[in-house]
Amino acid sequence: MTLIKKAATAAAVAAFAASTAFTASADTTTLRIQTHYAPETVSGKLAAQYMQDIQDMSNNEIKVEMFYSSSVVKSVETFDAAATGILDCDMTGGGYQTGKNSAFQFVGDIMGGYDTPYQQLSWLYFGGGKEAAAPLYNKYGMELIGWWVYGQESFASSKPISKVADFKDWKFRSPPGMQTLIFEKLGASPIVMDFTEIFTALETGIIDGADASGLANNVGLGLYDIVKHANFPGFHSMPSDHLACNKAVFDEMPAHHQKIMKVAMEALALRTALTFEKANAEAAAALRDQGVTLSQWPTDELNKFRAAAQASWAEFADTPEAKALVDSHLAYLDQLGLKQ
Repeated sequence: MTLIKKAATAAAVAAFAASTAFTASADTTTLRIQTHYAPETVSGKLAAQYMQDIQDMSNNEIKVEMFYSSSVVKSVETFDAAATGILDCDMTGGGYQTGKNSAFQFVGDIMGGYDTPYQQLSWLYFGGGKEAAAPLYNKYGMELIGWWVYGQESFASSKPISKVADFKDWKFRSPPGMQTLIFEKLGASPIVMDFTEIFTALETGIIDGADASGLANNVGLGLYDIVKHANFPGFHSMPSDHLACNKAVFDEMPAHHQKIMKVAMEALALRTALTFEKANAEAAAALRDQGVTLSQWPTDELNKFRAAAQASWAEFADTPEAKALVDSHLAYLDQLGLKQ
């Protein structure tokens, strides 16, 4: 009888161990994620912190293989690489996908809209933004996990950019999308090129300036080692970097892993906005000491740009998804007193 009991106990222990091993295996999520940011930039470091957070909060049940500086595919190809399974998640931004659907412009960078990242994030999380954006991402086999917004961007330029008239004949790197339409109307010559090509293009004189990132990130990229003019505070562009994952992959993740990733993105959003408040101010002070000229635009010039940008929204919004997003933004901007 004792032998039978021992055998039964051993069998039960073995069964429990097998069950536990299965659960641990079933609850493990491994993700391949690419960002366009270099690891030494402020945003690159923040992305690394997010990855560490989700691994720690999941007790290492979530494991991430992270690729920086668009090292697997080009920045603009990251979304499709995740949707087709080459990667699992895209940590670039919706603005790169405007060729797929103009609606991505209005989740990527609406240009001339919100003044602060906090206003833009409040639209996403509490102003109907996520509900408006989710069907767009799902249409292409992706799930929007969240945004992180570092605030207004600053130009890098070989000449002063201190008013709208300075855009005339200015040859600069532009991301794809509505930016080119707006700046062409203002007399500039935008050249669409990948984020990773900016430094070399400036160094070789292919372009006179760049719409790249925020001031601190531009410093991390070394842009002001080459050109000596910038505008600060920024005003023209406040892109929403996203984390978007293959929907089939995300749907199969345990519910607590999904929640960890989404809540951690909210933490990353706040951390990013606060970090860049400080980092951009520090960068501005250091650049002035190094002889870089920082131009602050007067209100009348800012309003000229905002009016030109907002006038382009309806022209660019040529799909039902885009029109729905523009309507959502305009309603919220009207509440904030920012509608032109």
